[in-house]
Amino acid sequence: LAHRHESSKPENLAGMKAKEGSFRLKVFASYASQIYTTLIGIAIVPVYIQYMGAEAYGLIGFYAMLQAWFQLLDMGLAPTISRETARFSGGAISALSLRRLLRALEVVFVGVAIIGVILLLAGADTIASSWLKVEHLPVSQVSDSIKLMAGIIGLRWVAGLYRGAIGGFEQQVWLGKLNAAAATARFVLVLVIFETLGTTPLHFFTYQLLVACVETALLAQKTYRLMPVLPAGEKAPWSLAPLREVMKFSLTIAFTSSVWVFVTQTDKLVLSKMLPLSIYAYFTLAVLVASGVTVMSGPISTALMPRLSRLHAQGDELGLLKLYRQATQFVVAIAAPLAIMLACFAEPLLLAWTGSSETARHAAPVLRLYALGNGILALGAFPYYLQFAKGDLRLHLLGNVLFVVLLIPSIIGATYWYGATGAGWAWLAANSIYFLL
Repeated sequence: LAHRHESSKPENLAGMKAKEGSFRLKVFASYASQIYTTLIGIAIVPVYIQYMGAEAYGLIGFYAMLQAWFQLLDMGLAPTISRETARFSGGAISALSLRRLLRALEVVFVGVAIIGVILLLAGADTIASSWLKVEHLPVSQVSDSIKLMAGIIGLRWVAGLYRGAIGGFEQQVWLGKLNAAAATARFVLVLVIFETLGTTPLHFFTYQLLVACVETALLAQKTYRLMPVLPAGEKAPWSLAPLREVMKFSLTIAFTSSVWVFVTQTDKLVLSKMLPLSIYAYFTLAVLVASGVTVMSGPISTALMPRLSRLHAQGDELGLLKLYRQATQFVVAIAAPLAIMLACFAEPLLLAWTGSSETARHAAPVLRLYALGNGILALGAFPYYLQFAKGDLRLHLLGNVLFVVLLIPSIIGATYWYGATGAGWAWLAANSIYFLL
């Protein structure tokens, strides 16, 4: 009764409302920056193709695929620093522990980045001459572009650590502003380079390397401003001990994250070897447009999972069921019409968007299949949300194991025999089966 009386005081109620408003602002900032970054990346594609040509845009798609595969090396460490930073804010760990963990992770991330960059630099010539099917671009220019990609990927990899720390300090509004500014610099301001200096892949990737340098520096600076100051006399020497303490949590996240990378990037890796770079560009474009389905439906998970978890903890199963049904209906209302529209009108939409009948003809069959697959994927995520709330992820882990054992060979086989369209059919079939099971 005393607790209820205290919580009903006007000042306490005002504080609760202020916190709720602050939380909503942070969620809105995250959603807004994510949607803006994705949509501006999609909208600018026809301009890139117009300036650079399809084959050069294929290199951009190859770069995006390499960056996604690099995430396999994360081992769940970026989410871990976010969690530990949040725990520090809640008083669960000391300032010294947090700083020691950050320093240990910095050494790991920088070390992995250096090794990855060296390997890409060493393999750039081989990738350009033997892996990619280049038809018109000079092979030396493609090789130099891959070397620039190596630097960009290494920098953005290290930036992921600082993003995790800043997110743990609940600085989503600042992070959203930086993400939007960086996206504008990467996608839009590069047009100034095209107009003034040139439109080759070397111009594009050199500029992207400069943007990555500035972005990483700003993230590192913000992280150290947020980090707590150690008491006089205390130091944070480098040690592996902080990593051992959080490795179990990290590896759990790393498994599902690795499976997701394998599932979503295997087709792109195989096709980058099989298809001419210009045709690979059309495939990349179609997958990018189809991702709009998940972008429009995905952000609800950030708000839904904590609320479902709270309702389950309170024993409010009826409230949980009601919210689950409302959320599924909401996502169906968003994802299904968009997926069906992209599938039914893929070619005219691509023609209106790019102004190129050739691009529309090549990309439309792939867009139809990936749009429908992504629509089903948006609904297939809901059983995971429910398992997360109830604290039982056995079925989710089993599903991920089945994806590794069955889906990846299917994608490789379908891609090998039927090209980009085969990859689309494998993606649609796999998500349909997963959803039904």
